[in-house]
Amino acid sequence: MMAKTTKNSKDIVSVEDTGYLTLRDFDFKAAIAEEMDGLNTFFERIKMPSGETTLYQLPADNPEEPEFAKEFSAVILHHHPIRAYFSQKFNGAANPPDCGSLDAVKGFGNPGGDCKSCIYNEYNSGDNGSKACKERHRLYLLREGEMFPVILSLPTGSLKELSRYLMRLLTRGHKSSEVVTKFTLVKATNKGGIVYAKACFQMERKLTDEEMSLVAGLSEQIKKLSCTVGFDDVDTEPAMLSKVEATGFAATGKSA
Repeated sequence: MMAKTTKNSKDIVSVEDTGYLTLRDFDFKAAIAEEMDGLNTFFERIKMPSGETTLYQLPADNPEEPEFAKEFSAVILHHHPIRAYFSQKFNGAANPPDCGSLDAVKGFGNPGGDCKSCIYNEYNSGDNGSKACKERHRLYLLREGEMFPVILSLPTGSLKELSRYLMRLLTRGHKSSEVVTKFTLVKATNKGGIVYAKACFQMERKLTDEEMSLVAGLSEQIKKLSCTVGFDDVDTEPAMLSKVEATGFAATGKSA
């Protein structure tokens, strides 16, 4: 298929370069119903590194040989906070949380109920002065040339950078689903001296009007589907912020 170009302001974007216009002939809901009949539908995951490694683990055709990259680009179709509480320490098994929330407002399980007033949402309820209920943020991402979104679950240590990026976009009049975002990693150190990888974000370009229209339709479908997607091990990694850092950020929006 020959590439055509679409003008958007001063930008000239090649269809073959972006890949998002392939959504024109793709019905996400119909494809899921037809291909996954009788099977479990799941989203592949982009995984954050453990320790100080600054490489994302990306899904690959062979799950035994994942790809690793310092950066990648994608459209954020949808994002929302999540919480997960485990009564027992993580032992390597992929067990569901005792209590989980897909909106950080209402928890389901034991103890369940209002997240804001929950005792496990208080500092010192977990190890080393932390909260026993872990806070993360889930992003549904559409990479160029693909039609099915993947999930990136951000740990607490990356949430400040995400908030800052989203505010920068809003200041410029953009929503996260209207731009291509470049994801990178940098090393950071918490108050305890532990080095970890922190996600960083940068706007790569605006979507063209045609791309934006197509992406918006998929974004709406993902928003409706997101409330049915459960937890797995990458949603429950321990937060990297100390009590002092997290308290300072919650109170002022600034790192400690």
